[in-house]
Amino acid sequence: MKKLALLFLFISTAVAAQKELPNLNLKSLDNSSVNIKSDFSEKDKVYVYIFWATWCAPCLQELDAINDLYTDWKTDLNMEIIAVSIDDARTGKRVKPLVNGRSWDYTVLLDSNQDLKRTLSIANPPYTIVVKNGKIVFEQAGHAPGAESQFFDRLKSL
Repeated sequence: MKKLALLFLFISTAVAAQKELPNLNLKSLDNSSVNIKSDFSEKDKVYVYIFWATWCAPCLQELDAINDLYTDWKTDLNMEIIAVSIDDARTGKRVKPLVNGRSWDYTVLLDSNQDLKRTLSIANPPYTIVVKNGKIVFEQAGHAPGAESQFFDRLKSL
């Protein structure tokens, strides 16, 4: 019984261990270099990285739904959303016109070589990671329409 309790404690600790955000540079829409670790490092601020692509309908639904609530969310919580496009060279030219047409109030970064996506072992978009104080504190795969309030409640609990 003692061994079982120790095994459970070890597994719980391993699961609760937080990964650090990697130190990588991505391009912004204006082609400037942005370091995802140092440029988004305000203490106790919650950073939400949403990985998306122009060809991913659930991604666009999620970003549109959150955009409608984002102003209110920022008044209640010290947070920032960073929309990370994983479009490659073929579809990357669609990102800027799409973002401009949707009037998203997000920082948009381009992971066109998918370095960040690979480093974080992300399979498919939409995928969301939440970072606080340089540590990944929450991850979510997929998007469920209407689940934005539950997601915001989760952010507030951090």
